[in-house]
Amino acid sequence: MNLIQPFAALRPASGRANDVVAPPYDVLSTEEARERASGRPWSFLHISKPEIDLPAGTNPYAPEVYAKGAENLQAMIQAGVLARDPAPCYYAYRIVMGSHTQTGIVAAASVADYDTNRIRKHEFTRPDKEDDRVRQIDALDAQTGPVLLAYPAAPEVDAILAEASAGTPDSDAELDGVRHTLWVIRDAAIQARITAAFNAMSALYIADGHHRSASASRIAAARRAANPGHTGDESYNFFLSVIFPAHEMRIMDYNRVITDLNGLPAEAFLERVGAAFGVEAATSAVKPEQPGSFGLYLAGRWYRLAIRPELIPADPVGRLDVSLLQNNLIAPILGITDPRRDKRIDFVGGIRGLPELEKRVNSGEMALAIALHPTRMEDLMAVADANEVMPPKSTWFEPKLADGLASHMLV
Repeated sequence: MNLIQPFAALRPASGRANDVVAPPYDVLSTEEARERASGRPWSFLHISKPEIDLPAGTNPYAPEVYAKGAENLQAMIQAGVLARDPAPCYYAYRIVMGSHTQTGIVAAASVADYDTNRIRKHEFTRPDKEDDRVRQIDALDAQTGPVLLAYPAAPEVDAILAEASAGTPDSDAELDGVRHTLWVIRDAAIQARITAAFNAMSALYIADGHHRSASASRIAAARRAANPGHTGDESYNFFLSVIFPAHEMRIMDYNRVITDLNGLPAEAFLERVGAAFGVEAATSAVKPEQPGSFGLYLAGRWYRLAIRPELIPADPVGRLDVSLLQNNLIAPILGITDPRRDKRIDFVGGIRGLPELEKRVNSGEMALAIALHPTRMEDLMAVADANEVMPPKSTWFEPKLADGLASHMLV
């Protein structure tokens, strides 16, 4: 079976991309989605967050929500806002955010290769979030939320995508200042070259979308069991993915803010920090420029921290900055041993900048903030290759994918 293959995508009709595209379903609350979709009847939020079309207070996991999503999907198809390609295709997909550009491919990725870890994971999933995606896919008979994947160095694929994205795009939309552009790759010979190039790869890496890929695996298992004529070629054996070259992907810092000093005076706290880190007062905000360095904001002052080299372990998880910080400061000094559940810690994506960290502390809401260097793609891939799991809130990918540019139908 191929690692990836072309598929006949359901896409916005010509000229309708700006009417349709929406932020990913999991970055907006129900109220934010309701506001964003107001006056926009063809926004994909009516499919990905269909509770916005039901009475306020409706449980977003209620059966009628999934049914409403399916109804809205069919309405957009019948209105001609969404149309399905007549034959399987690959799609070149470019995202431009400010000076950053990344060009990848929209494809159907193999569930079997996900199940055998050739499509590699680096996060745990939560059953409740998996259940939500399973119910959504089952109701729609479609995968509408793409999994963000990375492929290792493959100059041939890069060159094919550069050539495919040189002409007039088939879809072009702007969302929150980010441009999303799609080109359909219909040529069978080029499709075959792409398929072969990916088949030669040892692995793909999940960057974002662990719950979406896990739910696709569950859907495939259930439908395979219910289909006595199963062949392996059915669309449920593949899941919607957007795959970028690892070297073009951008991970931003994922910073920490903490409510208190665990009973320590500031001076005593800094003294204890000094056992594992070099501590240097700074005259301005500290944005760490290399792995192993951190910025600490406390009582209106910034400090530059540097982990002592002898404390950096060799294993791919332990040497991550998020692990070094957790294991040498947050757990032993601040007493937060379970950052996934402890209410004393919160996480701030780097897209919000260092002023957001200062704001959270200066307001009195938080006692301190810690700025991290972004996790590197090579570190994420090393963790996945070792079949290990990254600590929570290790990566913040920007730019985000758009929902609605391409959906993978299971019928």
